[in-house]
Amino acid sequence: MNDPYFFGYGSLVNTKSHDYPDPRPATLHGWRRAWVATPRFGVVLLTGVRAPGHSIQGLIAAVPGADWAALDAREGGYNRLSANGSVTHDHPATPEIAVYAVAPENRLERAEHMILLSYLDVVVQGFHEVFGETGVQGFFDTTDGWDTPILNDRADPVYPRHQELTKDQTALVDHHLARLSAQVKQRHEAPLPPEF
Repeated sequence: MNDPYFFGYGSLVNTKSHDYPDPRPATLHGWRRAWVATPRFGVVLLTGVRAPGHSIQGLIAAVPGADWAALDAREGGYNRLSANGSVTHDHPATPEIAVYAVAPENRLERAEHMILLSYLDVVVQGFHEVFGETGVQGFFDTTDGWDTPILNDRADPVYPRHQELTKDQTALVDHHLARLSAQVKQRHEAPLPPEF
């Protein structure tokens, strides 16, 4: 049996955050990303949203033995959907590919929900290491919802898979947030979300 693959477009692009084998750059066609609130967390999640005519870069990687249990648990709050026929990649075969997305009925008004900067840092580090600075700009430009406030938790990260960024990577995140006029709140300015 051939192993299926997932397409990751957020933190799963950062291979420091997981150990799934055979990661390869890929593009998912007909989708964009968006920050959305869900009932599960007091923070917003990054999700894929169907968007004809658009495409997003990301990573595919194998799920050995089709054992989806650990990845489904990590991606709790998301539905696992087939992405067959929508992903271009350099894999010599045509593996089954799934993508995780928050179902429209599980999206809430963002209200007081915030983006965790420790999570965003992990995403941007992954894009920087796979796609370079152009890929980082592409990530910001193909993601909606930058009017969502961002909680600066770098000094005491809430995101459990947070990573140490280089000085250049940190500056890159900050540059794009400034370019998009994102509202970054310090820890003392905002209530902490529940454990993520």
